[in-house]
Amino acid sequence: MIRMRGVCKGMVVAGLMALASGIAQADEFKLSQNQRISCGRGLAPGKLSTATCRSYAYLFNATTSEYFRCSVSLSMTRDAKEVINVQTDGSCSKKARIFDTDGAYSFDVAETEPPNTNSFFGTGGVALWVSDDKARKLRGCVTIPSGIGPDVSRCVDMKLE
Repeated sequence: MIRMRGVCKGMVVAGLMALASGIAQADEFKLSQNQRISCGRGLAPGKLSTATCRSYAYLFNATTSEYFRCSVSLSMTRDAKEVINVQTDGSCSKKARIFDTDGAYSFDVAETEPPNTNSFFGTGGVALWVSDDKARKLRGCVTIPSGIGPDVSRCVDMKLE
């Protein structure tokens, strides 16, 4: 299981670095430093067992404040003697910019890991913090799945008093 975690994390980092090099200069894009991985396993008929690991990370454009949510998964099915099937999947989805104007931004992000009892309407919430590196500006954003349509997302400009 530990080896599979390393494989998943490596796949996320490699995929995000390839994405960043294809989109713009590398110094514009920053990888979130709090990647998460969750793994589970199950039993199938005939004494087969399946282990699945999922990981996500965020790639942030430090100039435009646009970002990508990327996820990767690996699923392995085996019996008592051999690995029968391995499947992988991964993708990135582009999210809207946090600030309307270009600048020099830093960010941090956290996401609940499913299954989570704090997740009422889906996979859980996301908290995103973005600061302007050259001005006293900080914006906090929270996104929650509505369960009945698009996600609900709101940002608040913090007052630094």
